[in-house]
Amino acid sequence: MKYTWAKLRLCRREGVNIFGSAKYNLKQRKTTPGQHGSSMQRNSEYGKLLRNKQLLKRSYLLSEKQFAKIVKVTASQYAKNQNISHDFALFQFLERRMDVIVLRSGLAQTIMQARQMVVHGHFTLNGVKHNVPSTFLKPGDKIALREWLKKSPLYASNAKNAVKVPSWIKVDKNAYTIDVLSLPQKGEIETQADLLKVIEFYARA
Repeated sequence: MKYTWAKLRLCRREGVNIFGSAKYNLKQRKTTPGQHGSSMQRNSEYGKLLRNKQLLKRSYLLSEKQFAKIVKVTASQYAKNQNISHDFALFQFLERRMDVIVLRSGLAQTIMQARQMVVHGHFTLNGVKHNVPSTFLKPGDKIALREWLKKSPLYASNAKNAVKVPSWIKVDKNAYTIDVLSLPQKGEIETQADLLKVIEFYARA
């Protein structure tokens, strides 16, 4: 899914720097966008749930259709089958996407950059060229940068950034590989929204 809105406008709409880049600093423009942005009321319970849902959806750069399916179908069914909470299953599926794992590895600086890298076929998945960012990875999967890109200044620069890599992946920044060791676990990645409220939003809808 390609976001065509201005990214700063999305950040202003949610009141936080969704994408983590310095480009989207809200210090100078804190009001929500639009003619009546400064006077908009978001105090209703439904309004709060909606904004919470929008924040989480946009932080992973998902369309409404993609996001709703993960929440209402994929994570819900998995939670019942595995006897785990719905919010934990939702967290796992969001973090298991290929573009998100590339972001968490530190080889990309933003979710937009990670998405673009995958879509342009920069990586292989288990030895085969792969360009589908929405693929859910599982323990044992291996992502590798394609050979012709290993001398790219972009990847060399990104690899130097100090990022905290979650325990469920192993990154070799010399070989530019990412090994998926286990399923994502709570506590290492702080989501920008309350997952339980996201589930509540769809339950009320």
